[in-house]
Amino acid sequence: MSPTLAVFYLLAAITLGSAVAVVSSRNVVYAVLALLLSLVAVAGLFILLLAEFLALVQVLIYAGAIIIVLLFALMLTRVEEFARVRDNPQRPIALVVAGAVLGILIAAFLRFSPATQELKHVGVTALGSELFTRWAIPFEVASLVLLVALIGAIVIARAGGRE
Repeated sequence: MSPTLAVFYLLAAITLGSAVAVVSSRNVVYAVLALLLSLVAVAGLFILLLAEFLALVQVLIYAGAIIIVLLFALMLTRVEEFARVRDNPQRPIALVVAGAVLGILIAAFLRFSPATQELKHVGVTALGSELFTRWAIPFEVASLVLLVALIGAIVIARAGGRE
Protein backbone atom coordinates (compact mmCIF):
# COMPACT_ATOMS: atom_id res chain seq x y z
CA MET A 1 0.00 0.00 0.00
CA SER A 2 1.39 3.37 -1.00
CA PRO A 3 1.72 6.17 1.57
CA THR A 4 -0.77 8.30 -0.36
CA LEU A 5 -3.37 5.56 -0.21
CA ALA A 6 -2.75 5.08 3.51
CA VAL A 7 -3.21 8.82 4.13
CA PHE A 8 -6.38 8.74 2.02
CA TYR A 9 -7.83 5.89 4.08
CA LEU A 10 -6.88 7.66 7.31
CA LEU A 11 -8.48 10.95 6.23
CA ALA A 12 -11.57 9.15 4.93
CA ALA A 13 -11.95 7.29 8.23
CA ILE A 14 -11.53 10.54 10.19
CA THR A 15 -14.09 12.27 7.96
CA LEU A 16 -16.66 9.50 8.29
CA GLY A 17 -16.07 8.97 12.00
CA SER A 18 -16.37 12.63 12.85
CA ALA A 19 -19.44 13.00 10.61
CA VAL A 20 -21.11 10.18 12.55
CA ALA A 21 -20.09 11.93 15.77
CA VAL A 22 -21.75 15.14 14.52
CA VAL A 23 -25.16 13.53 14.13
CA SER A 24 -24.94 11.22 17.12
CA SER A 25 -23.50 13.54 19.77
CA ARG A 26 -25.90 14.67 22.48
CA ASN A 27 -23.74 17.68 23.34
CA VAL A 28 -24.05 20.34 20.65
CA VAL A 29 -20.61 21.82 21.32
CA TYR A 30 -19.02 18.39 20.81
CA ALA A 31 -21.02 18.04 17.59
CA VAL A 32 -19.65 21.36 16.31
CA LEU A 33 -16.10 20.32 17.20
CA ALA A 34 -16.62 16.99 15.42
CA LEU A 35 -17.87 18.97 12.40
CA LEU A 36 -14.67 21.01 12.54
CA LEU A 37 -12.61 17.81 12.50
CA SER A 38 -14.64 16.49 9.58
CA LEU A 39 -14.16 19.70 7.57
CA VAL A 40 -10.41 19.74 8.21
CA ALA A 41 -10.17 16.10 7.10
CA VAL A 42 -12.04 16.97 3.90
CA ALA A 43 -9.48 19.74 3.34
CA GLY A 44 -6.80 17.07 3.68
CA LEU A 45 -8.58 15.02 1.02
CA PHE A 46 -8.58 18.08 -1.25
CA ILE A 47 -4.83 18.37 -0.76
CA LEU A 48 -4.43 14.72 -1.75
CA LEU A 49 -6.38 15.51 -4.93
CA LEU A 50 -3.94 18.37 -5.65
CA ALA A 51 -6.71 20.94 -5.18
CA GLU A 52 -4.83 23.23 -2.82
CA PHE A 53 -7.12 26.19 -3.47
CA LEU A 54 -10.20 24.19 -2.49
CA ALA A 55 -8.40 22.99 0.64
CA LEU A 56 -7.58 26.57 1.57
CA VAL A 57 -11.16 27.69 0.97
CA GLN A 58 -12.42 24.70 2.97
CA VAL A 59 -10.28 25.63 5.96
CA LEU A 60 -10.86 29.38 5.79
CA ILE A 61 -14.57 29.46 5.02
CA TYR A 62 -16.00 26.30 6.50
CA ALA A 63 -13.58 25.27 9.23
CA GLY A 64 -12.90 28.87 10.18
CA ALA A 65 -15.86 31.14 9.66
CA ILE A 66 -18.79 28.72 9.76
CA ILE A 67 -17.61 26.92 12.89
CA ILE A 68 -17.07 30.25 14.67
CA VAL A 69 -20.58 31.37 13.67
CA LEU A 70 -22.03 28.10 14.96
CA LEU A 71 -20.17 28.41 18.27
CA PHE A 72 -21.36 32.01 18.69
CA ALA A 73 -24.92 30.93 17.91
CA LEU A 74 -24.64 28.22 20.56
CA MET A 75 -23.30 30.67 23.11
CA LEU A 76 -26.16 33.09 22.44
CA THR A 77 -28.88 30.42 22.56
CA ARG A 78 -30.83 29.86 25.74
CA VAL A 79 -30.12 26.30 26.89
CA GLU A 80 -33.31 26.15 28.97
CA GLU A 81 -35.39 25.97 25.78
CA PHE A 82 -33.69 22.72 24.80
CA ALA A 83 -33.86 21.06 28.21
CA ARG A 84 -37.40 19.87 27.49
CA VAL A 85 -36.46 18.22 24.19
CA ARG A 86 -36.42 14.43 24.42
CA ASP A 87 -35.69 11.68 21.95
CA ASN A 88 -38.10 11.60 19.07
CA PRO A 89 -40.38 8.54 19.10
CA GLN A 90 -40.01 8.36 15.32
CA ARG A 91 -36.29 7.66 15.61
CA PRO A 92 -36.59 3.92 14.72
CA ILE A 93 -38.52 4.82 11.58
CA ALA A 94 -35.85 7.35 10.66
CA LEU A 95 -33.14 4.73 11.15
CA VAL A 96 -34.96 2.28 8.88
CA VAL A 97 -35.41 4.95 6.19
CA ALA A 98 -31.76 6.01 6.51
CA GLY A 99 -30.66 2.38 6.19
CA ALA A 100 -32.83 1.93 3.10
CA VAL A 101 -31.39 5.07 1.49
CA LEU A 102 -27.87 3.87 2.33
CA GLY A 103 -28.63 0.49 0.74
CA ILE A 104 -29.95 2.15 -2.41
CA LEU A 105 -26.88 4.39 -2.63
CA ILE A 106 -24.50 1.46 -2.18
CA ALA A 107 -26.36 -0.59 -4.82
CA ALA A 108 -26.28 2.34 -7.25
CA PHE A 109 -22.59 2.89 -6.57
CA LEU A 110 -21.73 -0.76 -7.19
CA ARG A 111 -23.66 -0.86 -10.48
CA PHE A 112 -22.32 2.41 -11.86
CA SER A 113 -18.83 2.54 -13.31
CA PRO A 114 -18.12 5.99 -14.71
CA ALA A 115 -15.72 6.43 -17.57
CA THR A 116 -12.62 8.11 -16.24
CA GLN A 117 -10.67 10.70 -18.10
CA GLU A 118 -7.47 12.56 -17.46
CA LEU A 119 -8.15 15.89 -15.80
CA LYS A 120 -6.08 18.91 -16.65
CA HIS A 121 -4.59 21.04 -13.90
CA VAL A 122 -6.16 24.49 -13.59
CA GLY A 123 -4.28 27.16 -11.67
CA VAL A 124 -5.76 29.65 -9.24
CA THR A 125 -5.27 32.49 -11.73
CA ALA A 126 -7.33 30.73 -14.40
CA LEU A 127 -9.96 29.83 -11.80
CA GLY A 128 -10.23 33.46 -10.66
CA SER A 129 -10.37 34.68 -14.24
CA GLU A 130 -13.22 32.30 -15.08
CA LEU A 131 -15.04 33.13 -11.85
CA PHE A 132 -15.06 36.87 -12.47
CA THR A 133 -15.58 36.90 -16.25
CA ARG A 134 -17.68 34.00 -17.45
CA TRP A 135 -19.33 33.26 -14.08
CA ALA A 136 -19.57 36.86 -12.80
CA ILE A 137 -23.38 37.08 -12.83
CA PRO A 138 -24.01 33.77 -11.00
CA PHE A 139 -21.28 34.76 -8.52
CA GLU A 140 -23.00 38.10 -7.85
CA VAL A 141 -26.41 36.42 -7.54
CA ALA A 142 -24.97 34.05 -4.94
CA SER A 143 -23.48 37.00 -3.04
CA LEU A 144 -26.86 38.78 -3.11
CA VAL A 145 -28.60 35.67 -1.78
CA LEU A 146 -26.08 35.51 1.07
CA LEU A 147 -26.57 39.22 1.76
CA VAL A 148 -30.35 38.82 1.91
CA ALA A 149 -29.94 35.84 4.26
CA LEU A 150 -27.65 37.91 6.50
CA ILE A 151 -30.11 40.82 6.60
CA GLY A 152 -32.96 38.40 7.32
CA ALA A 153 -31.01 36.86 10.19
CA ILE A 154 -30.37 40.31 11.66
CA VAL A 155 -34.05 41.26 11.38
CA ILE A 156 -35.15 38.00 13.00
CA ALA A 157 -32.59 38.39 15.79
CA ARG A 158 -33.73 41.95 16.53
CA ALA A 159 -37.40 40.96 16.46
CA GLY A 160 -36.72 38.09 18.86
CA GLY A 161 -34.97 40.42 21.31
CA ARG A 162 -38.02 42.69 21.66
CA GLU A 163 -40.31 39.93 22.91
